[in-house]
Amino acid sequence: MVDSASVEFQVDYEQTKHLAAGEAVHSNDIFAGGHMWRINYYPHGIDTSWMGPVTMVVEFMSKSGSAEAIVEASLLNKDEEPDLVASKRSFLRVFEARFNNLGWLCFLDQKDVLKYVIDGKIRVFCTIMVLHDDNSIPVSPSDIGKHLGALLDSTDGVDVSFIVDGETFHAHRAVLAARAPVFRVELLGSMAEATMSSITLHDIAPATFRVMLQFMYTDALPGDDELGDSPNEMFKHLLAAADRYALDRLKIICAQRLWDNVSVDTVGDALACAEIYNCPELKSKCIEFVVADKNFKKAVLTESFMRLGQKFPSIIAEVRKRVGA
Repeated sequence: MVDSASVEFQVDYEQTKHLAAGEAVHSNDIFAGGHMWRINYYPHGIDTSWMGPVTMVVEFMSKSGSAEAIVEASLLNKDEEPDLVASKRSFLRVFEARFNNLGWLCFLDQKDVLKYVIDGKIRVFCTIMVLHDDNSIPVSPSDIGKHLGALLDSTDGVDVSFIVDGETFHAHRAVLAARAPVFRVELLGSMAEATMSSITLHDIAPATFRVMLQFMYTDALPGDDELGDSPNEMFKHLLAAADRYALDRLKIICAQRLWDNVSVDTVGDALACAEIYNCPELKSKCIEFVVADKNFKKAVLTESFMRLGQKFPSIIAEVRKRVGA
């Protein structure tokens, strides 16, 4: 028996063409065959010692267990069809938590990349086919997020509301307390909010609170098309909210999305966010980006980096130390 999942994800060519060798663009998590998977796209190869061809890797994300799978990947051409020239298929192999990657080190030569850039995007199409023992009983994907999301939408059993800039959001104390340590202290502890049926929040926008609330119930974020005119700005606001309420997983997701969109023009703002909202993972990545030879002279002359220097001279000192200045 075969359980398969086919996904498409888009790589922003302009945002990723300057990534260093060994740096990847990641797809969202994919559920197939009772396991989680991810596609990693390395624009300049996986070997950090040289700028190589495009590398594609399918990663087995489950922390335990194993799965037998066949994976296929291709790039969509300008006719909206998977291109056989840029298509690869693996043979059957066993993925295990301790040995969890399979890919193609020479998926596409650099000279051919521009053939697949459509409206500034490279569209990657991948199919993961997971084989099951005929005696096994297939397990459907977890649907707890779906059910909790429906609970949020229906307002059944709500016992607390939040007023954000005049807009009211209804919620459930137990869900928020289970998901966020700060809400657990506020809503179930000895603070005044524990006895209040309506709480007014400041320093957060309704749109940001709505997305954060949805994440707490479903453990998922809406698509970029639902995040307003500037998804990158929304991720900055969400990073601030995640830090405020100790939502560590949301914080890392926002950091990754901001990192995915880092360029010489935006790295200063991303570093500022990382410093303000206590995100060492994003800070480390951004500093590595700045000190790279191909980025340094351009990045330090941008407005965002100059603002960074005025607010956080300690970061400038760290960058200078890294480059030996």
